[in-house]
Amino acid sequence: MQVSQFFDNKLLKKYNTSGPRYTSYPTALEFNDQFNQEDMVQAITHSENRELSLYVHIPFCHSLCYYCGCNKVVTRHRDKADTYLEYLAAEISSRAALFTDYTVKQLHWGGGTPSFLTHEQITLLVTLLKKKFNFSDELEMSIEIDPREIELDLAQHLFDLGFNRLSIGVQDIDLKVQQAINRVQDTEFIHQFIREAKAVGFKSINIDLIYGLPHQSIDTFTRTLNKAHEMDVDRISLFSYAHLPSRFAAQRKLRDEWLPSVDEKFALMKLAIETLCGFGYDFIGMDHFAKPDDELAVAQKNGTLHRNFQGYTTKGNCDLLGLGVSAISAIGNSYSQNVKELNSYYQEIENHQHAQEKGLALTNDDIIRGEVIRELMCNHYVSKKAINDKFAIDFDDYFSDDLPSLSTFISDGLLTNTDQAITVSQKARLLIRNICMTFDAYMKEQRNHQRFSRVI
Repeated sequence: MQVSQFFDNKLLKKYNTSGPRYTSYPTALEFNDQFNQEDMVQAITHSENRELSLYVHIPFCHSLCYYCGCNKVVTRHRDKADTYLEYLAAEISSRAALFTDYTVKQLHWGGGTPSFLTHEQITLLVTLLKKKFNFSDELEMSIEIDPREIELDLAQHLFDLGFNRLSIGVQDIDLKVQQAINRVQDTEFIHQFIREAKAVGFKSINIDLIYGLPHQSIDTFTRTLNKAHEMDVDRISLFSYAHLPSRFAAQRKLRDEWLPSVDEKFALMKLAIETLCGFGYDFIGMDHFAKPDDELAVAQKNGTLHRNFQGYTTKGNCDLLGLGVSAISAIGNSYSQNVKELNSYYQEIENHQHAQEKGLALTNDDIIRGEVIRELMCNHYVSKKAINDKFAIDFDDYFSDDLPSLSTFISDGLLTNTDQAITVSQKARLLIRNICMTFDAYMKEQRNHQRFSRVI
């Protein structure tokens, strides 16, 4: 892979607009409260899938990271998690009864930070999930870790419960950056924890990094990238910091003058991609890196990479059930989401044994466009014949109103559009969201553009 071709500054600036990350199509902004519990049950009944991915949201954090836009509850009181787990248990029991003929292939805990929970609380939740759902013998179990409030023995405890994948929030190792974002942590402890996790048997470890944070420079981020290489993790998620202080109050603590300029942010991104690829990682999608023998890298080479609300995944054939406050589900041809506020979640569980607030039943057009967008996001290629055969349409005729919008990408050498396929060039890797927007019927209505982050 020739990494230098990703970085045409003129093109990056030209296309650096706001747009969705396409973890779903349509995006969550299109969900509505007309989608109810009966619709959810019907979606389960009519789904062609009988394999399930479970997502469990643990909303608690010990402290507030100023850059964060996740749904979280900041508290030092661990007993609040006891209350949450009681209500979560009620939701799990209620939802599990609808999935008795499903096999769980994947389980992921996100947040907030799931490592807020004590060993006993983690054990309790894993035991309940395994009791209520049918788990595959070959289960992928992953959990997100905040390294600031844990001990080394957490690795062994998680592995003994069946977890085999870890994702650790690192973001940046520079102290000045950490102080600005209110996330001071011990880099050597993180490295030690990764070594411990490998020693006890974890087969895949990911770390998260962010570029565009306050006070980042080429020198400081080079040290962060070199440390990531030294940690020798299997995957690295590289995210662009989206500064949206109008939406996320904590980001107002980050002064604009602390942030890298547009050119400086481009330079940080370029540095990270060139460095990580130089270290031997494959560039997956638009923001993930994996060792060449990792499942994500293999799936992309095979054209079987998928994308859902957790990002890139190899489990594309599973329905997704989200459990907990704000969690999102994708069942059959539907999406749904739980209420986002904790007390409302408790009230809904008490009254209805579930907390579903809104959702969307996909139209046939949604399904077709979603397939095209996923293929572009994951594999940078769409076979028109495959789409025609799957949906009994004529691709060029069906998208006749959309295809002319590809002309600007074609003239810039970012893709080719033939009778057989749309093929995205390597140099368009960082602009894939822009190309996908061509096929997004909702974006054409000019709604919610200000709700999305910039693509770079």
